[in-house]
Amino acid sequence: MRTWCGGRVVRVFLDTNVLVAAFATRGLCADVVRVVLAEHQLITAEVVLTELRAVLILASSCPCDRRGHPALLRDQEVVPETAEPSDLPIRDPDDRWMLASAMAGRADVLVTGDRDLLDVAGKAALPMVDPRGFWDC
Repeated sequence: MRTWCGGRVVRVFLDTNVLVAAFATRGLCADVVRVVLAEHQLITAEVVLTELRAVLILASSCPCDRRGHPALLRDQEVVPETAEPSDLPIRDPDDRWMLASAMAGRADVLVTGDRDLLDVAGKAALPMVDPRGFWDC
C-alpha cells in the first residue's frame, strides 16, 4: 500500500483541475485519483461538483463519462457549501471557496494544479501540493 508522507491514510481534497485531468486523460492525475480512492479518504465539496459539472458540459471533446464521474464523487465525503470563503488573499476569488471547502472538510492535504493556490501554499493552514508533489511524497 502506498502511503503519503507520514505513512498513514490521509484525507485528500482534490481540486477540480486535478479531477478534470484525471477523468479526461490517462496520466499522473488519473493515477493520483486511483491511489486516493484505493488508499486514502477522498474529500470533495459542492463547490467542486458544481465546477466539475460545468467544465464537463463545456468540454464536448472530453472522452470522459460526464455522468459516472460526478456520481463516483458523490459516493465520497462531500463538504457542503461553506458560509464564507477563505480569508487568504488569492488572486482568483473562486479559489478562496475551494480552500475554505478543503479546510471545512478537515483535509490533510489539498492537491491542485492551480498556480494561484500553489502560490499561497506557504500561508495556508493546510498543505497544498501539485499532483507530482503528492505522488512523489
